[in-house]
Amino acid sequence: MLSADPVRAAAYRKTVERLRAADEDAVGAELDRLATDVRRNIVRTIDRAGMGHIGGDLSVTDILVSCFYGALSVDPERPQWTGRDRFVLSKGHCAAALYSTLAQCGFFATAELDTFMAPLSALNGHPNRLKVPGVETNTGALGHGLPVATGCALAAKIDGVSWRTFVVLGDGELQEGSNWEAAMAASHYGLSSLTAIVDRNRLQQGARTEETNALGALEDKWRSFGWEVREVDGHDHLALLRAMNGPRTGRPVAVIANTIKGKGVSFMEDRVEWHHKVPTPEQVDAALAELAR
Repeated sequence: MLSADPVRAAAYRKTVERLRAADEDAVGAELDRLATDVRRNIVRTIDRAGMGHIGGDLSVTDILVSCFYGALSVDPERPQWTGRDRFVLSKGHCAAALYSTLAQCGFFATAELDTFMAPLSALNGHPNRLKVPGVETNTGALGHGLPVATGCALAAKIDGVSWRTFVVLGDGELQEGSNWEAAMAASHYGLSSLTAIVDRNRLQQGARTEETNALGALEDKWRSFGWEVREVDGHDHLALLRAMNGPRTGRPVAVIANTIKGKGVSFMEDRVEWHHKVPTPEQVDAALAELAR
């Protein structure tokens, strides 16, 4: 198991405290800056490893940064604190985005990102809860994250505790039937502490979601399962925070976050080939230059 970086963890706590007291303009600007830093680390991490899922990593970055800096109650130096909010990245193939976010928050040293996908590294291609602090459950076999998160939220309700559960899913992942079994159960048990965030970039491996197995009016599907639905721009941090932290009505919340695969790097944006493609050295330089603006 990796250990926390005390300096970064302390800085993270101070940043979270400052953001909670700041006005919206300041919050939005700070989260934009933090997300850019995460994106730069994603590009570097995948470049060094020579493998990864950069398109989805870049599309989910703003969701992760908004979660960790504006919604979750967690402590990088106490990753197993019983009162923590639970966070599950169901689309586990986007581990580079999660690792870059966790490192920035101080769950472990940023130098560990250099080992991504290396032999014997704790930073596997899919998150492993036994190796990486901040990872609640192993994911990567798609369709498992929402069922696990539903179990977490149900446990909290049974125990009468106040911590919340957040789960981030890919939109192509919703073609897995296990998600809808979990959605039905979460509504049945009135799991109002559960928030599911869909990274709706409309692309999956090989094609668009609607060409592969159409999801159609996704918000209507969640409503039909008894969820409260909030649809937002998935790259607008303030909109994400309002959706994740908004008032509860006794039902689980589904946030449909409309995103762009490859967000932040112009030649990767909305291009299906960047689902699982490694940039050339020249493309890495170009991507980092764009992300420096």
